[in-house]
This record gives sequence, structure tokens and C-alpha cells, in this order.
Amino acid sequence: MHGKLLPLAGLYLVQGLPYGLQSGLLPVLLRARGLSLTRVGLAKVLYAPWLFKLVWAPLVDTWGSLRTWLTLSTAALGLACGLLAALPPAEAGQAGLPSTVAGLLLLLNLAAAVQDVALDTLAMQLLEPSELGPGNTVQVVAYKLGAVLALVPPISWALLFQLLAATYWLVAALAWVAPALQQLPPPQHSEPPRHVLHLWQDLLAVPGTLWTVGFVLTYKLGEQGAGSLFPLLLLDCGISTSELGLWNGVGAVVCSVAGSSLGGVLLAKHWQPLPLLRSVLWFCLGGLACQTALIFPLDAPAAQLGTCTVLRGAALLSLCLQHFLGGLVTTTTFTLMMHCSQLAPSALQATHYSLLATLELLGKLLVGSLAGALADSLGPHLCFCFFLVVSATPILYLGLAPSTLA
Repeated sequence: MHGKLLPLAGLYLVQGLPYGLQSGLLPVLLRARGLSLTRVGLAKVLYAPWLFKLVWAPLVDTWGSLRTWLTLSTAALGLACGLLAALPPAEAGQAGLPSTVAGLLLLLNLAAAVQDVALDTLAMQLLEPSELGPGNTVQVVAYKLGAVLALVPPISWALLFQLLAATYWLVAALAWVAPALQQLPPPQHSEPPRHVLHLWQDLLAVPGTLWTVGFVLTYKLGEQGAGSLFPLLLLDCGISTSELGLWNGVGAVVCSVAGSSLGGVLLAKHWQPLPLLRSVLWFCLGGLACQTALIFPLDAPAAQLGTCTVLRGAALLSLCLQHFLGGLVTTTTFTLMMHCSQLAPSALQATHYSLLATLELLGKLLVGSLAGALADSLGPHLCFCFFLVVSATPILYLGLAPSTLA
């Protein structure tokens, strides 16, 4: 099994690099320049290419080899990073990102989304059902380690993207010559291309799909909304951008990786995903309740975390706890998604998993993009109470899970 997990770990590691930059660095950078919570949230539109993975997933299923898709998409990531290295992240007198930089970040996400389709297909072809738990742990942990690696070195914008470009081109070359990828079977062309309507019918007919769609759309709504706002509220209360970047970047990813690793251990010890999700989501709800209670003293007119050690410690502990539980629930959910996709015919598995992964991202992006607007209009108190209520929905929904996913 180690021979399968090593190439998957390397590819998921480099895929997480741009996510770390955009989720950990970009929001803090924009908020520090005075942008409203609404505008900071709308910067998540740069993730839009991830919502259109279903457009090219059928192509990955039926045309070319996985080695070609992985090599070209990884090389495209290197090209985008090389161009970003030549451009400044900000122009004089401009609060937001320059349009050229925003466009290249959009291209970066497009290449990463194509790579993700091919990489998930590779994982489903390589892993046996009994290997899904460890395999998805490697997926989530390696991705998040890549995200934190992009935040660790205090180097300039140009040098950072030069290093990223060199890394992507090296990985693209290694992917092309990797023996494990050369031995994969070619895609099957025995069936004519499906009509779009027939394709959707086939996808939704896979056992457990409709229930899984509902779950992945809702399981992170509350957590993602709170996770988007809470660090920015800490910034408003006096925590410096460098310290917040450390806790919300490196610290958050370390806690998330620890949670994901625990999820993998529990799944490897024959815990089933559904019972594990039920237990973990209750802990997530309790953690979010504690974070919601902290909003009241944090939103007080004279609240300054620099002078209140207890409040500061509780806020940072709450931040780390939510990321730990989030990592645990993510690994378990991705294992459930891959189990559902393996019930589909082999020619549909990449498209089926892309459907689930796209909807999972849609649920997170929707509330993450609107969280700032909700906080600006309702205020932090009502906004976090809303997130708390929403977080109870997936716990109730688990009671409707079909037996095919048990």
C-alpha cells in the first residue's frame, strides 16, 4: 500500500500550496488594507473554477491518460506561478488585488481543479475499498501540509512564486516518468459519449448519491461561515497580522492535520464513516457553541485582545479546536464520498466523484462568500447564532442515510 500512497501524497502536497496562499494569506492581507468583511468574502470568487470540474471530468474519464492530465495540469500551475512572480501583489493607492494578479490566481485555480479531477481518479483506481481510510487521510493531510508550507517562509512575493513554479515543474517531470502512472490502464472508449441528460441520470442513479449530495452541501455550512469570520474579528480586536497569520495559517493547518490523522487512525481501526461522523459532528457543534459565546466579549466596544490574556487564550484555543475537529470530519466525509463513487461504473467514477467534490466545495464557498455580508448586515452575534443553528442540520440528516453507505 505504501507504493500507492507515496505518489498520491506528493501530488496532493503540491496541490495544497495555492490553497494556503489564498485561504490563509489573502483574506488577512485584504482586511489589513481596510476592505470590508463583505469584500474580503467576495474574494473567494477566485475559487470559481473548482465549481466547474464537471465540465472536464468526463474528458478525464474518457480521453488521454491520467499521466498526461496530471503532467499538463501541474506544468500549467508552474506557468501561472512563474507569471505571478513577475507581478507585484498590489499597486500604489489600490486596496484590492490588481486585475492581472486576480486573473492569474483564477488561472492557478483552474489548473489546480483540473489536476484535482485527474488525481482523484488516480486515487480511486489505485486504492482498494479497505485502503480508502488511509488513502483519504494521506489526501487531506498532504493537501493541508502543502497549504501550510506556502505560509511558513517569510520571503518576498516574487521569490515565493519562483519557488512554487520550480516545484510544480519538477513534480510535472516526475509525474511523467513515474512507473506507477505508466502502468495505469488506458481509458475505455467502448461506449459513445453520453448525452448530458443521460449522464446526469446515470450519476444520480448510483446508490446513495442523492443522500450524499445533500450531506456534502450542508455538513460544513456553520463551520465554514464561522471559520471565515472569526479570524477577521480577532484582527479587529487587536491581534497583529503576523500573529494571526501564524495561528490561522500554520497553527490552524497543524491542528487540522492532527484531526485528519486521527480520522485516518479511527477509520483504519474499522470505524465506519457514518457512526464516526455522527459523533464528530456533535463535538463540532459544541465547539462552535463555545466560539459563539466568545463573540459577545470580543464584540464589546472596548475589547482588546492584547490586554486580556484569558480572552486571548480562549479565542486562540477555540480557533485551533475548530480546525482540529474540521480536519477530522473532512477526512471522514471524503472517505464516505469515495466509497459512494466506487459504487459507480468505472467509466463514471471520476465524473461521479467530481460531482460530489464540486458540491462539497459549493456548500463551503457559498457560506464563506456570504459570511462577511451576513456579519455586516446582522452583526456578529446574530450571524454566529445562525451558524450554530445551521450546524445542527447535518446531525439530523445522518439519520436518513441509506443502508448502501453503511
